[in-house]
Amino acid sequence: MIVMFEDSIGGIPAIHAAPQAAVDRPLPTVFFFHGYRNSKETVAFFAYMLAMRGMRAILPEQDLHGARFDGDDGFRMTQFWELLKRNIDELGQYRQHYSGRGLIDSDRIGVAGTSMGGFVTLGALVRYDWIKAAANFMGSGYFLDAARTIFPPLGRYDAATVRDHETRLEPLRSYQVSAGTLDRIARVPLFTWHGMRDEIVPFGESVRLQSELINASTADRFELVIDPLGTHRVSADGAVRGVEFLGKHLHGTEAGVNEWL
Repeated sequence: MIVMFEDSIGGIPAIHAAPQAAVDRPLPTVFFFHGYRNSKETVAFFAYMLAMRGMRAILPEQDLHGARFDGDDGFRMTQFWELLKRNIDELGQYRQHYSGRGLIDSDRIGVAGTSMGGFVTLGALVRYDWIKAAANFMGSGYFLDAARTIFPPLGRYDAATVRDHETRLEPLRSYQVSAGTLDRIARVPLFTWHGMRDEIVPFGESVRLQSELINASTADRFELVIDPLGTHRVSADGAVRGVEFLGKHLHGTEAGVNEWL
């Protein structure tokens, strides 16, 4: 059986799911991030799926979203990239909180997310060396390039805004995928799902990552699934494959899963 409940990470709301028989024991743990202008409840099915495979799932509410939203959507629409950085920074706090409660197997920590949560996942892989597996759904790790067309912080990117644009994005430079950080991405098993008809984050962002990993001869731990009919919404098949990938690399074997259920 699975237990799923509202939790608090130092005042930050989160959905917490785990196998009932092991809810108080250290478990392989996945921190799962929801998308922009969304909430943790809309990805709660991932928590259930992860827990069904013997893992602990923590779905934090991202800043200015869900229970942390102040109602000013106009302001939030200008803050995608600042929120992205704060989400990556807060992940360290989440890990410390659950480690302190003795609930995490520190050698088996994963991170995953959809849309902006996928961006967070890739940025977290660059920043943290304790992540052991990851699943990115519809995200991009090329922050400075992607911001030219995806929620540009100044409303548009052109010759008149380029300097201010680059200044605004500079805090994310060391968080993004680049020639200097590609090896950090490559060291961790990474699943990526993207819909070919994605109308918000072009699937070419994921193909670019695959190409750069292949060119660097570091793609052996990378799995890319492109759904030819997929839009900016994770398919059932994509969700299952991503969760199975995390289970394989964090939990080990299907036999190991069953001991908790």
